[in-house]
Amino acid sequence: MCYSAQILADYRRYVRMFGAHMDIAEFARLYFLQAEGHTAKTPKALDDAFRDPQNDGEREIWHLIEKTRAEQKTKLEQDLFKQRTRLTEAERKLKSKVTKAATESRRIATDKIEAALRRIEDINRTESKPRDSRIFPGTYAPVLVIENGEYVVKPMRYQCRIAGKPANYDVKYPGTYNARRDNLEGFWKPCFGHTHGVMLVEVFYENVKKAKMEGTLLETHDKDENVVLEFRPSNGQLMHVACLWSRWTKPGEPDLLSFAAITDEPPPEIEAAGHDRCIIPIKPENIEAWLNPGDSSLDAMYAILDDKDRPYYEHKLAA
Repeated sequence: MCYSAQILADYRRYVRMFGAHMDIAEFARLYFLQAEGHTAKTPKALDDAFRDPQNDGEREIWHLIEKTRAEQKTKLEQDLFKQRTRLTEAERKLKSKVTKAATESRRIATDKIEAALRRIEDINRTESKPRDSRIFPGTYAPVLVIENGEYVVKPMRYQCRIAGKPANYDVKYPGTYNARRDNLEGFWKPCFGHTHGVMLVEVFYENVKKAKMEGTLLETHDKDENVVLEFRPSNGQLMHVACLWSRWTKPGEPDLLSFAAITDEPPPEIEAAGHDRCIIPIKPENIEAWLNPGDSSLDAMYAILDDKDRPYYEHKLAA
């Protein structure tokens, strides 16, 4: 399962590549909810794409992003003061007597101080880093769809809650950021053949068992240890990943746009690295047909998934 991916987060690239337009109302709604305290996570690269606003709508979005960042920074600075006070108190106690409680308090305070400083540095940082574009389940990402015959870029949460399902499905089915191909006409029937999208991915990450990766017996390890592997197409090309999406609504609650990446059996090099699933990058010439599923049969949609791009995936331990 693709538990994390480094994506193309700058919506303007989608606009240039596909002649798409951005759904400014959905982006504004997302950042308004975020500014109001809702737990809507966005990657830094998506936020920073609005740093140079080109119109009133983008200026309003950047204002909301700055508001959210200022509030986050204030909370971090308050916690920083609290943890530095805790550290000073722990060190004072340790000077007179070494205790387990004071030692643990010093360790926790030190870790939290370092984490807060890193987050403040990220908020202030203007130069981009690859990790700024990395998403995890629950994070929002740009997704390409077709509406009224036009390509549109919408922000969607990477974990799909199908319309009509209860909100607790997010907890009951935590793996719904991926849609298994062999279940497209089962659990995913409300979306497959109806609401298709495409996400642009540069790199994806998978949790694998260390024993599987090394080709050794599990008994030779002290514990059932996981490692994170980074998979990257050897040709360096972007992957146009096939997705399903849904708009969830409920009276009294904000609408939720969310999506899942379709996964299939892995190619040999991914299986050899210890993982049993792989996202499906479709060919660029099939994108329009994929995004217009209502015009074709389900067999035609399966044919697009069969006719997928097939790069060789190089892998290494994630940093």
